[in-house]
This record gives sequence, structure tokens and C-alpha cells, in this order.
Amino acid sequence: MTEKNKKYYWIKIFVRYGIPSVFFLPFITISLCLFLASKGAWGPLPDFKELENPETNLATEILSTDNKVLGKYFYENRTHVEYDDLSPDLINALIATEDERFFNHSGIDFIALFRVAKGILTGNSNLGGGSTITQQLAKMFFSKRPSSKIERVQQKFKEWIIALRIERKYSKQEIIAMYLNRFDFLNLAVGIKSAAKIYFNTSPDQLTIEQSATLIGMAKNPSLYNPLRRAEKTKIRRNIVLNQMVKNKYLSESVKDSLSVVPIILNYNKVDHNEGSATYFREHLRGFMSEWVKKREKETGEIYNIYKDGLKIYTTIDSRMQKYAEESVKAHIKSLQKKFYYHWEDFETAPYDTSWRQGQIDTLILIPAIKRSERYRKLKNKKITEENILNIFNTPTPMSVFSWNGRIDTVITPLDSIKYYNYFLHSGLISIEPSSGHIKAWVGGINHQQFKYDHVKDGKRQVGSTFKPFLYATAIDQFKYSPCLQIPNVQVIFEKEKWRLDQDYIPQNANKKYGGELTLTEGLAQSKNTISAYLMKQVGPRKVINLARKMGISSYLPAVPSLCLGTAEISLFEMTGAYSTFANAGIYLEPIFVSRIEDRNGVVLEQFASTPKEVLNEEKNYIMIKLLQGVVISGSGQRLRWKYNLRNPIAGKTGTTQNHSDGWFIGFVPNLVTGVWTGADNRSVRFRDIHLGQGAEMALPIWANYMIKVYEDPNITISNDEFKFPENGISVPINCNEIKELETEEEF
Repeated sequence: MTEKNKKYYWIKIFVRYGIPSVFFLPFITISLCLFLASKGAWGPLPDFKELENPETNLATEILSTDNKVLGKYFYENRTHVEYDDLSPDLINALIATEDERFFNHSGIDFIALFRVAKGILTGNSNLGGGSTITQQLAKMFFSKRPSSKIERVQQKFKEWIIALRIERKYSKQEIIAMYLNRFDFLNLAVGIKSAAKIYFNTSPDQLTIEQSATLIGMAKNPSLYNPLRRAEKTKIRRNIVLNQMVKNKYLSESVKDSLSVVPIILNYNKVDHNEGSATYFREHLRGFMSEWVKKREKETGEIYNIYKDGLKIYTTIDSRMQKYAEESVKAHIKSLQKKFYYHWEDFETAPYDTSWRQGQIDTLILIPAIKRSERYRKLKNKKITEENILNIFNTPTPMSVFSWNGRIDTVITPLDSIKYYNYFLHSGLISIEPSSGHIKAWVGGINHQQFKYDHVKDGKRQVGSTFKPFLYATAIDQFKYSPCLQIPNVQVIFEKEKWRLDQDYIPQNANKKYGGELTLTEGLAQSKNTISAYLMKQVGPRKVINLARKMGISSYLPAVPSLCLGTAEISLFEMTGAYSTFANAGIYLEPIFVSRIEDRNGVVLEQFASTPKEVLNEEKNYIMIKLLQGVVISGSGQRLRWKYNLRNPIAGKTGTTQNHSDGWFIGFVPNLVTGVWTGADNRSVRFRDIHLGQGAEMALPIWANYMIKVYEDPNITISNDEFKFPENGISVPINCNEIKELETEEEF
């Protein structure tokens, strides 16, 4: 064969076999790679069971009784929504931008792939991507981040296989919903429901065209197109999405033009366990749920995880009442704090007892506070000496401190920060529906970010005169006293021998005035200690304790005569729950805050309800209601009527403890009981006198403002009717002529 013939021979071979090979080789290679990927040669693929139940972290939602989301527990802030819950504009924006032929392919868009190949060959990177929505979903659900380019190529083929399987298993609508539920929009906004709430304070079905375009624009690169940090870039990307919607006939040119000039308007809702509604309640609920999951198992035998299993916790909290409660606490304490600063102005030992010396304050207050601090604990763990630790606490340090006008960046010593925070007054409020035991509002403090201690459930303080109704109820239960029973207003002696005391105990009235006689109604209204002492001597501490236990008081109650003045330390939760007995015709129901718990599919895992227990019969309980109404009509609670114009039937009791450290008011109407406590974290921090340091000044205004707000809301039904009169009537006199407006020192 001549050289010329050889040359033509090889050309012929190349034309016959080479050119087809070059053309078909990519397809053969791709097919081989797909085959290898489908057989798991590059790692296992999810089976259909995994496709139906992909491992995804779903947030547990905390829902109010009026179906508002109070908060979530999560690893990822993701909540599932259905396709029907998505705005049509959102769906159109997604398809127009990410996958124009979504409804016409089976998971892989070959036209888009050829476009990508053309871009690579021509060096034009603006021809768009080739991944379909389904492929992007496959990547989000099942693929780990590759460590090399080879692994990325292998992963790409696996995504194709998974995408095909997803397309066979799910409808197009389900795929769109899964994609949007899975996508991470940053700023703890995982999934479209969280993104709509966090960025625009709305729901996915209410997203507008421009809002939808903004969120879909983020899908290209959420870090680059983060509206919080790069508003202008995000706006440009949003307008590209709007152009795509016009191109795909989802939007008219005129609408696009008008929307393109509009700036991105966010209604940002930061997700933080320290922010939002019912922060203290949510933290208490977290502890409750942590214990609950230990007792419940899935069908697989695993225990539930509140951070990823997508549970729904239906609470008894009413979001509107919670809002009013938080507003009332903050408004009053902010105002009272100003009075407190002014009250202690120019006092060297402020805000502690004026008789104390600086050495006592250091020894009894500041040094223990230093040793309780987190800073001290960390320094101690580093083996730093006590002397050096004290030097550090006296060294100015940059820090941010809480104030009622917002956080303040300053430079002060850690010791000065302790002194600064000791000045703050705190408060707690809980509101309960007595007929069910359902807790409707829970405010554990003034600011959860700064002050984590929950004054509803965790805090136990002296209750003062708010304990006296349990004493009165015990006496009425034992002897069926009338509210009109006359008792001498004289000092009562508890002999040390008989009562096993170190010395005789002789309670005094706060004003140290005695003489004459008072009815039970007057004695409770004026909170006369002489009347309480008389009743305690009649019934004894044990019987009072037994009744209190039946009403839900579980805290330690000393069996001593001074119990009649409220020396016991009890939580606001217990006290308000106990008062619910009076509002519920003498029947106690344990307060509850969860009505039911569901799994992610809506299956009810557990329902909750309280078991009623009769403590007082209807007649004796009604006598107690009349006594407690007397407090509001003629006693320390009467400012509810003349100052706050709350003239409907209200029963309640104020309370003030020794040295004015704690102020209480627990009041109720027929279908709502609300308790309020106010004081400082350190009991040595207090008002100097009873004018400001009484329950009627410290706590009652919060109760009043809260009730005013609740009554003003037409969507909340709170009774302003009379308390129900017993069906069988009352066998003792209850309408005493002695009940009148009295000039008294309000609250003791």
C-alpha cells in the first residue's frame, strides 16, 4: 500500500469510526456514569423509604390558644408548609427563574444542559445554569459537600439519579413545596414559612410579587443577596427575577416597571429565644418538654427530639392576653424604676437599708454577688487567685448594659455592673382561667435577655398579707363564720410554752392602733394583723397548712403562728393557682399550660387536662369571695375603683412583706384570676417606706392596666358580671352595714 493510500485509509477509518465515536462518546460516558451511580458505585443512594421520609430538621412550634406561633425550638428554624399554602406569585417567580421547563421535564432538563455546554465551549458564563429544581432539591436533601472536583462530578450524577426517582415518586407540586421548605434563606430562616415571617412578618400565602421575587432571588446565593446586609445587590437580583417573570408571561411589563423602582422594604423579625412573646414561658416549656420526651417514644423506639421532630405544642396561652400582660409589666416597672432612683437619690448606702454601713453591704451583698457571677466562675476555673479576681472585678472593662431606654455601651468595672443591676426592680405576672386551670398569660420578668430568672415559677418570696385568705378560709370552713362576725381589735398573745416558741409572739398592726371591734370583712380589707392572729389562735397553723395544700401550695409552710402574717416563701404560680379555687366555686384545678402535643403529621401524642378537687363548698367559698370583694370595695384594693375605674365585681388581696421588699396583688373576676409580684432580685433592695413600697403601689397597677387592656379587646371575653350566688343560698349574714369607704393606710 502506497503512502498516499495509507493516508486515505486512515482518513476513511476516522470518518467511519472516529467521528461517530467523538459524537457518541460523551453520551456513552454519561450513560456509564449514570449506571455506576445508580448501582451505588460512588456511594449509597437513598431508597424510596428515605425519599418519603428524608432526614430533615423540622422546628417544633409553640402555638397559642388563638393559633399564633409564640416561638419554636430548633436546630434549623424550619416549619413545613403545603403547596396550597404558597403564594402563586412565589411559585411563578421560582419556576421563571430557576427552571422554566419545570412542568415539561422528568427531573433533568437536557435543553438547559446543552445551553450550559455551549456556554463552556464559548466561554460565555451568562447563559444560565443547568440544574433543575428537582436536582437542586436532591442536592439539598441527600448530598454532602464534596471534598474534590472528582467527588463533585460523582455527586452530580447521583443527583441526576435521585432527581429521576423523586420525579417518579412525587408530583410537581410536592417537589416545589419540598424545595421551598428545605431552602436556607439565612438569618435562621430555613424554609419559606420562616423566611416569610422573618423578613416580611407574613405567611407564604400572603407574600406579594416583590416579596416573592426577593426571596426567590436569594436562591442563587443567599449570602451574596442577603437583604439585611446587601440591600442594593438584593434589589438588582430581585429585578432580574421580575424580568424572568415577564419573559415567561407571569407578569406584565408595566407591573414589572412599577415594582422595579420600589426599594426592598423589610419587616424583619429577629429569631432569638430571648426575644418575641412569652420568652420566660417558652423557657419553662422547654424544661417541661425535655422531661416529656423522655417518657414518649416513636414507633421506631427512639425518643422524640423537640429540636428536629417538628412537634406542635398547643399551649393554653392567649397571645393577645400575653401581649397585654407584657406591656403592662414593662410600662409600670419602667415608671416605678424612675421613682425608685429618685426615692434613693443622695443616700450613701442606696438602695439598701439606711442603717447599714458600707462594710455590711460589701460582706452581705457585694462579695456574695461576685462569687455567684459567671465571670467569677470562669476566673476561678483558670486557677486565678482571689486577690487577682477582686482586682479584675475592680478594673474598668468595656461592656453593654441593659437600660429601659435600650442597651448602653460603656466602660465600667464588673463590680460596678453588679451594683448597677442590683438597683433594678423586677416583676412577674400569671393569669389563669379558673374553670379549666388554663394559664392565659405568663410574664416571668422584665427582660429575658438580661434577666433569666423566672419570677412566676422559680422565684419564691414572702407573700405577706396575700396568705391571709387561706387563714380566713380555714376559719370559715371550720366554724362557718359570717363576714359580719365582730372580733376585738386587740393584740393577741401566742404564749411561748403552748406554741413552743423562744418567746411570746405578739403580732402588731402596721399602724400600731388598736381598740374597738372589726368585722371579718373589715379585718381582711384593712389587713389587720390582730384579726389574723385571733383566727390563727382559733384554728392553729396545721389546719391552715392542710387547706393551703389542698389549694395547690406545695412550698414549705412553717407550722408557726407567724404564718398568719404571710412569712412563708411561695411562688407566684402557686399563689395564683390557689386563688383560682375561690374564683371557681371552691374547686381547685391544677394550673396547666399545654392542652395537647401533636407530631409533625398532626397525630395527637398526648392531651392534658386538670382533675377538679373540691376544697370548699359553694356557700363557704362565696363567703370568701365576699370578704375578698371587701378588699376592693373598702380596703387596700379600692384604688382599682377610684383610680382605674374598674367598677365591676372584683375580688382580691394585696400583700406587702417586711421592710417593703415585696409587693403583691392577686385579683379575680368570675372567669379570670391574675397574680402580680414586684420587687428586686436582692431582698435587701427595697423602698424605705410603705408609701411606694406596698402591694397597692408596686403590683396592683400592673393588674389594673392589664385588665383594662383585656376588657378593651372585643375579641376576648372576660366577665364583668357578679360572682355566682350559691344555688342553696347562704345561711349566715353577708351584707354587713359596716362595709364602707374607710380612711386607712393602704396595705400592710
